[in-house]
Amino acid sequence: MKKKIILFSVISVLPVAVAGFVTAFLFWNGIILFNNPSETEFPVRGIDVSHYQGEIDWSVIAEQNISFAFVKATEGSTYVDKTFPYNFSSAREKGIPVGAYHFFSYDSSGKAQAENFIKNVIPFDGMLPPVIDIEFYGNKEEDPPSKEAVDTELAAFISAIEKHYGLKPILYATEITYELYLADDYAEYDIWIRNVTGTPSLSDGREWTFWQYTNRGRLDGYAGEEEFIDINVYKGSKEDFANYPKYTEE
Repeated sequence: MKKKIILFSVISVLPVAVAGFVTAFLFWNGIILFNNPSETEFPVRGIDVSHYQGEIDWSVIAEQNISFAFVKATEGSTYVDKTFPYNFSSAREKGIPVGAYHFFSYDSSGKAQAENFIKNVIPFDGMLPPVIDIEFYGNKEEDPPSKEAVDTELAAFISAIEKHYGLKPILYATEITYELYLADDYAEYDIWIRNVTGTPSLSDGREWTFWQYTNRGRLDGYAGEEEFIDINVYKGSKEDFANYPKYTEE
C-alpha cells in the first residue's frame, strides 16, 4: 500500500515539475518574460547596452519603439568599454536620446572612478544624465562592503560628476543594493531599479524613475556575444521624458 501511495505522489508531482522546468527554460531563453509592462502605462521604453551586444545598428534599433539608450562607458578607475565610443556616437547620430553609465567598483576610490568616466564621456547638448550602476560583482553579495565605506566613495564620485556635467546622476541598483546602500538616502537622485521577475517595490516607499524589467529581451540590430538585451521603461509620459533633464552646452 505504501508503494502505491509513493507512486501516486510521484505521478501527481510530475506535471508540476515538468511545467516548472518548461517555464524556466522558456524564460531563460527569452521566449517568455515574467514582466510585460503595459505600453499604455509605460509608453517610453529604452535599452542599456555594453560590449556584450557589440557594435549596434542604431537605425534598426530606432525602428523598434526604443526612446532612449544608456551605453556602458567605464568601470572602476581604469576600464573603458571597447564599444562605447562607437555606440555612444552612433546612437546620437541616429537621433536616439542617449546617456552613458559607469559600473561602480567597491575596490577603487570614487575620485579615481569619476576621473575615468569624465575622461571618456565627452558631453554634448541633449545628453541624458550620467548613470552610476551600483550592483554586486564577484563575491561582493556574500561579503558586501559596509554602507559607510560605499557612501564615502559614492559621494566623491557624485560630487565630481555633478560639478563636471552640471547634472545629477541617475542611480541604478538592484533591489538588494538599493536596500543596503540607497534606501532612506540620496533622496535628490532619480532611481533606476532592476527587477526582472516582478514589479519593483522600494522598501522606503520611494518612487522609481526607470525600471529595468528584463535582461532577456530580444531586438533586431545587434550581433554581439550576448543574444539578449536589457529593456527598460521610464515612469512617465512621452512629454515628461521630452522634458527630462539633459546636458546643456553653455
